[in-house]
Amino acid sequence: MRKFTILSACGTGVATSTVAANKCKTLLKERGIPQVDVIECKATEIVAKADIIHPDCIIHTAEIPVQKLKGTKTFRALQFITGIGAEQLADEIADYLKTLA
Repeated sequence: MRKFTILSACGTGVATSTVAANKCKTLLKERGIPQVDVIECKATEIVAKADIIHPDCIIHTAEIPVQKLKGTKTFRALQFITGIGAEQLADEIADYLKTLA
């Protein structure tokens, strides 16, 4: 399976994006997707970063301008912070990434 790239965005690009990124990587590995690069950024940087990096998908804990992301698949990732629904969200992301493989 190929390596995937995910952008993880939060308000400051430090705290919750890091927690969400780490949880996402761990849960995707458990689902048979071991090669994932997760790049963290601020919500305000997401459009520019997506234009440069062309991620396979975006996870976010803050509001982002989805309409400006040119069709890049996005997942609201608060479940990775709270733990409630994290497994289901990881299933959804894994299922989506497997369609790209």
